[in-house]
Amino acid sequence: MQPAVSAFFMLLFVLLCVLGILANGFIVLVLSRERMQRGRLLPSDVILLSLGASRFCLQCVGMMNNFYYYLHLEEYSTGPARQFFGLHWDFLNSATFWFGSWLSVLFCMKIASFTHPTFLWLRWRLPGSVPWLLGASLLISFLVTLLFFWGNHAVYQGFLIRKYPGNMTFQQWSRRLETHYFLPLKFITLSVPCSVFLVSIALLINSLRRHRGRMRRSGHGLQDPSSQAHTRALQSLVSFLILYALSFASLVVDAAGFFCSQSDWYWPWQILIYLCTSVHPYILILSNLRLRGGCRQLLLLVRGSQMA
Repeated sequence: MQPAVSAFFMLLFVLLCVLGILANGFIVLVLSRERMQRGRLLPSDVILLSLGASRFCLQCVGMMNNFYYYLHLEEYSTGPARQFFGLHWDFLNSATFWFGSWLSVLFCMKIASFTHPTFLWLRWRLPGSVPWLLGASLLISFLVTLLFFWGNHAVYQGFLIRKYPGNMTFQQWSRRLETHYFLPLKFITLSVPCSVFLVSIALLINSLRRHRGRMRRSGHGLQDPSSQAHTRALQSLVSFLILYALSFASLVVDAAGFFCSQSDWYWPWQILIYLCTSVHPYILILSNLRLRGGCRQLLLLVRGSQMA
């Protein structure tokens, strides 16, 4: 890849992260102010606040990690920097996936219209269980981080000791560790929240299909306000599904070590990894009445200061 093209993708990555940091920071700011004014938040807003905060920190750490890795590849691979950045990034990434999954579950419980006793019990219990779910997500993320930290520490110790099984070089041993340890670990730890996310989407799609069928039988069209609300909710969730799936697939492939900093596709691949955390916050802002109102107030404030 030409240096100019590589520089273009690098700048595009920086722009994407900056936009994501601004959007997630805005979500955290609006909901934190709401929490201070009213003393409490709705369960969905608590998850949104946690998701926005984890994404904000993840993108800040990710930008520093990627540029240090790109500019100091040898030091990153053989020094303590991999352990330092990995400790923060692995924890924030795992927490972000779990928070996104719980948001989709709460979204499904709020909108879907099932009458099964188990579903009704979950709908009744879930809002009060949000703090426990978030706490459990942080605990799981901490345990996942320890597993990744052990692998990164093993790479660092292997470089210092210089003793590898089967007369392998450091690069061969490190590559084997990425393929046989980091890749399965990344796949397993991300598959669990991803499965929860997919189940909630499947339930919501089924609920929407049944709702449309009932509306057609009762003589109502797709212009009915209830049908439009379901359709908008589905569109928002499907967009989240596409972004979530792209993030999941790109992270799993990235764990295999296919795209190092010397690869032509390093920066385009990093764009795919951070696409969900940068684009989805804007979807949340547009679909949330409180966040949309805060954005409107901010735009009016900016316009007023420019006119003054």
